[in-house]
Order: sequence, then C-alpha cells, then structure tokens
Amino acid sequence: MNGVVGGVDGVRRGVHVCRGNWSRREDVHLEGDYSSMLPFLVQMEVDQLVLEMATPRAGEIDVFKEYGNEKELGLGVVNPRSDQIEDPATIVERVEQILDYFDPEKIFLNPDCGFGTFAERSLNPPAVAAAKLRSISTAAAELRARHGS
Repeated sequence: MNGVVGGVDGVRRGVHVCRGNWSRREDVHLEGDYSSMLPFLVQMEVDQLVLEMATPRAGEIDVFKEYGNEKELGLGVVNPRSDQIEDPATIVERVEQILDYFDPEKIFLNPDCGFGTFAERSLNPPAVAAAKLRSISTAAAELRARHGS
C-alpha cells in the first residue's frame, strides 16, 4: 500500500477494509475485531482507515485503545445490507464510545461499505439508502453541537 500511495500529496488518502457486501445475510460475511490488522493498518501511509463497525461482526470499539488518534477513522455506522434504518441517537451513542480513543475531528461517519456495490442489484433501494444517510447526517449534526465541528 505504501508503494501505491507514496508521492501522492494534496489529497486525503484512505483505505477501506471490506468485510463483505454481496449478501444481505450477515452470517456469510467476515467477522472478528480489527486487533490483528491494526498494527499493519497504522503503518500504511494513509490518512484515514475506513472500517466497517455498524454490526456486531466488527467486534468491540475498545480494540482502538492502543491505536487511537494515530489515523483518522472513517467509522461505519449504518449497515447497507439491511432495510432497518438506524436511529440517529444510536449512532451518536456509538460515536460517543469511540471518542474515548479518537479526537472528534478525526472521526468521519460512513455507511459500512457502499450502497450501490452491485449496479444490477443494489442491496438497498434508493429510499432506504437515503433514509440511512439522513440518520448519519442527523447524528453528525448532534455530535457537532456537542463536540464542535
């Protein structure tokens, strides 16, 4: 990765760790915390780690206690494989937990993976994806009011 991004300046560089986005069934996707990967991820010459954290498959947030603030965190807070619309208050609560390890300005709220992974069969219809993005936006506004922009 460092060979790929070496010499790339003037843009925010990030890496996404995808845990599976081809099925709505959670039991077929990768699971486990990021503890074994974090030592390698923080060595990458990227600014942001974009990690899926919206489902229990991702493990607990305390895995970041040793590596907090070393990178920005693109924090997955909504599940693009589900029709359930996440409550903004639940997103805020999850982010409040990660603030034990990261400064607020280093946290970016994201869906786990993308909504249009497969153009011919997206996992969520546009209305569901839009509602999930509204939940992220509402949560972000609440967090900015509490912790600054």
